[in-house]
Amino acid sequence: MSEPLIVVCPHCHTPNRLAAERLADGGTCGKCKAGLFAGEPVELDATSFDIHAGRSDIPLLVDFWAPWCGPCRAMAPAFAQAAKQLEPEFRLAKVNTEEEQQLAARFGIRSIPTLALFRHGHEVARQAGAMDAASLIRWVRGQK
Repeated sequence: MSEPLIVVCPHCHTPNRLAAERLADGGTCGKCKAGLFAGEPVELDATSFDIHAGRSDIPLLVDFWAPWCGPCRAMAPAFAQAAKQLEPEFRLAKVNTEEEQQLAARFGIRSIPTLALFRHGHEVARQAGAMDAASLIRWVRGQK
């Protein structure tokens, strides 16, 4: 049996241990009893971002966006579609840069949409501009 992975609940943001071989089966949060994988992007604020980016063993793909941004709104369905296909290999999340301006500044987000991939709290890749679902999935999987 392999070392358990830490997977952060998308609902209550509690870190959970999950056996690596059970990752594809999903899992249930020990605190809120919800599924650990919802197949949709998770909305994050500064506090929940730090938990998901820093505590989870699953890479975190973040879409930095704003509600007034046309390309951001146009990419939202593609990002949601990608979440269905990339979980549980990756966790997809959205950060509203209008509501989380300090978080956007912390990562030097200069244009939106911007995608940033994090592993164990460290940014490992970044891509600016809207993408369709197939291109997004291809780009993320190419970052391994």
